[in-house]
Amino acid sequence: MLGLHVTNQGSGSDTAVARPTAKPVSRMLPPYKVLLHNDDVNDMLFVVEKVVELTPLTIEEAIERMLEAHDAGVALLLVTHRERAELYCEQFATYELTTSIEPDA
Repeated sequence: MLGLHVTNQGSGSDTAVARPTAKPVSRMLPPYKVLLHNDDVNDMLFVVEKVVELTPLTIEEAIERMLEAHDAGVALLLVTHRERAELYCEQFATYELTTSIEPDA
């Protein structure tokens, strides 16, 4: 809805200026999971270091995720929007760590 604001320009006439009064509606981007996969190549400490370096996770959280991936084959690292999830995957790939993304349903 637009509101009207009346201003006096000094010429004796009033001018109506339309200004937005409603806040714009923001759309949430669909969430995506970033998954860490177990591998038999990388050292566990290296995986933890890279998870801490590349994500906002703490050392304790990184250890939990690494152990879950080691035991179950895959672990949820974090949930974010698709573009950022893809960026995380690309960054992990530079260190030859296997990650994937999937929609968070």
